[in-house]
Amino acid sequence: QVQLVESGGGLVQAGGSLRLSCAVSGIEISSNGMGWYRQAPGKQREWVATITSGGSRAYGDSVRGRFTISRDNAKNTVYLQMNSLKPEDTASYYCRNWETGVWGQGTQVTVSS
Repeated sequence: QVQLVESGGGLVQAGGSLRLSCAVSGIEISSNGMGWYRQAPGKQREWVATITSGGSRAYGDSVRGRFTISRDNAKNTVYLQMNSLKPEDTASYYCRNWETGVWGQGTQVTVSS
């Protein structure tokens, strides 16, 4: 059974940083594509970043240059380093496994101005 558990969210001031974690069980992330998504109240879920099984990375336009996706295969964990945070980054952040379509439960990020 594939499970994804996000953590690391919280309240931060604009310009600050947070690192989100997505602990994965049931699959090996080294052979899977993983993505981060976010959803703000009243808005559709938005793709944020992806890391492929081969290690290639891609980012949404709104976060490129500020966010970095990475993974630790030994810990089977995917990370999202978020720098230069803006109030518009406020959302619930979710990780997802491409191959199974399984989502985590999400972690809330709130950026105050």
